[in-house]
Parts: sequence; C-alpha cells; structure tokens
Amino acid sequence: MTAILSALSSVLMFFSFNVPLMPSFIKMDLSELPALIASLSMGPVYGAIVCLVKNIVNVFSTTTGGVGELSNFILGVLFVVPAGVIYRMRSRLSGAIIGSVTGAACMAFLSVFTNYYVVYPIYTAFMPMDAIIGMYKAINPRVENLWQCLIIFNMPFTFIKGMVSAVITIAVYKKLTPLINGDAGRSV
Repeated sequence: MTAILSALSSVLMFFSFNVPLMPSFIKMDLSELPALIASLSMGPVYGAIVCLVKNIVNVFSTTTGGVGELSNFILGVLFVVPAGVIYRMRSRLSGAIIGSVTGAACMAFLSVFTNYYVVYPIYTAFMPMDAIIGMYKAINPRVENLWQCLIIFNMPFTFIKGMVSAVITIAVYKKLTPLINGDAGRSV
C-alpha cells in the first residue's frame, strides 16, 4: 500500500501548476494527499516514506536542482507526521480533522524557518537572493526582505495547500479505508 500511495503521490507531483500572486518557482500540487492518507491509515512513518519516495522519483525531472524536492519533502513531513500522530491518539473523524489542520498549521509556520535557513540558502546557488526577492517584489512592492516574503506569501500559501489536501482526504478517507486495509472484497 505504501508503494501504491507513493506512486500516486509521485504522479500527482508531476501535475503541479503556478498559482496567481506567487512567484513562478512556487507550485501547487496535491501530492501530499496520498502521503496524508498513508499517515492516517498506516501511521506517520508511512506518510513520511511516501513523501520521501515521491521526491526521490521527481528529483530526476526537476527544474530546481533538487531544491524544490528538498523543500517539498521537509514540508510534507511537517504536515503528515503531526496529522498521523494526532490521529493515532484520537482515531475518529475529529482526530483526523484536528490532526490534518494541526499538520497544515505546523507545515505553514515552520515553512518560514525551513525556507529561510535551509531551502533558500541552497536555492541561491541557482538564483541570486536579489532575484528571488525581486520576484516577490513584482507582486508586492512593499516587501523588503526574505522574512517578509516568507511570512506574507509562503506561509499562507503553504497553509492553504495543506488544507486543500486535508479537506479532500477527509472527504474520501472513509471510502478508501476498505481498499487500504485490504477489505475491498468483503461484504460489510
């Protein structure tokens, strides 16, 4: 099941798209959806494995020198692990909702620090920091530094991205549970 969800996640990552009001190197995709399903159904370690596998697969067709995949992996783990841990403690719909929202909030908040201290410093090997900030300034001329860019743009975008995956997961999770647990052929 981990392999199937990893493959699905890898395919979904290929279908990324630009988002209005965001720099062109920031993409929206639904590849955390299978990772969140794995984390809720099998545990947080499996969700993290799905995040790892999808990024390893996608690094071979990257346009960011692997930096985008590194960021996607870090943020994906920050999303699915808290969600899976909370759901393990409270295995009901409310636990899935609380876990998913908490995971999305953790991912969004911590994205500021992972981007500032890890991802963007590596990304400057491909694009100068002035050019990166310039892409944000083209959208909002009032931003002056990377902290502002990350707080004004990345944090809300990351939260919304997590919540989209959370809402879809909550909507389909119960229908997928028999398939995940291998009970699809049994009568209920």
